Amino acid sequence: MQQKHLRRCLSRKFWCIPLFLLETMAVVQQPLAPTKDMSLEEFHDWKPAENGFGDSFRNYEDSARQDVVKKTYTEMHTNQTVEFVRQQHKNWLNLDKGEFTVMEIVDVLDTFVDDSDPDNDQPNSIHDFQTAERIREQWPEHDWFHLVGFLHDLGKVLACKEIAGKCALEQWATVGDTFAVGCAPSDDIVFGLESFKGNPDVTHPVYGTEYGIYEPNCGISNLLMSWGHDEYMYWVLKKNGCTIPEEGLNMIRFHSFYPWHEKRAYKHLEAPEDLETLQWVKEFNKFDLYSKGDSIPDCEALKPYYQSLMDKYNIGGLLRW
Repeated sequence: MQQKHLRRCLSRKFWCIPLFLLETMAVVQQPLAPTKDMSLEEFHDWKPAENGFGDSFRNYEDSARQDVVKKTYTEMHTNQTVEFVRQQHKNWLNLDKGEFTVMEIVDVLDTFVDDSDPDNDQPNSIHDFQTAERIREQWPEHDWFHLVGFLHDLGKVLACKEIAGKCALEQWATVGDTFAVGCAPSDDIVFGLESFKGNPDVTHPVYGTEYGIYEPNCGISNLLMSWGHDEYMYWVLKKNGCTIPEEGLNMIRFHSFYPWHEKRAYKHLEAPEDLETLQWVKEFNKFDLYSKGDSIPDCEALKPYYQSLMDKYNIGGLLRW
């Protein structure tokens, strides 16, 4: 899909305006909720001022969940090494843990709460519906985008014994912001370089350098990412024949790569074509993040709609996990 198509989708009235200019058109004083008299540009740029705890979003300094969030990230940044990630690829990407429908996975996540999230302590299944419904409201004609919102976090079953059994992972290997392994970590990663002081790759003669195992401008899709639900769910969908456009699959694969899509770290490893992926990921991200303060939807009533989308995009039955 061409970049101008994304810009046209973002604003039918001003389809020729680049995305970064559209983003500057957001109103300075945000309303408490979208209003009917807002322009399409304001509607797409709207976001709430506070999360469900009455705090700012992505507060990693003194949030209501600070202790558990910091513990999860410290363990992640200590243990996510090249060796660990490569082993998880071997453990998980054969998709040999069983066959389940997507709705069965959603039901498992009814009891899963993400320990890395300072903005939300609701079960992850609720967040999936919140994200999807916010996307559906603002992108009504792009049903594959609705489905991306519904599916994006289902890889967190990596930590659920109901699916993974004795192979279930700790949350530090499942949730949270991702980063590239095999090269020096960026200081833009949450909790900074100090949180990596126990990671042996930091002092490795290759993995601890700026480029590490990578060539300049090799492309984001060629990076070995820290292991978690993003990479796993991307490959579950690819290997099960999902027909969602690649733009949508990349939203799932990179939606937690905040150092890249929010802070713009790792640009030295970026390829020119990654800029289009970046625009799609950033568009998805605002729904993922800011829907967490939305009211809880009627999930059971919504399931038939999302089942119809899964049937349309070839993942309506049993999938290998």
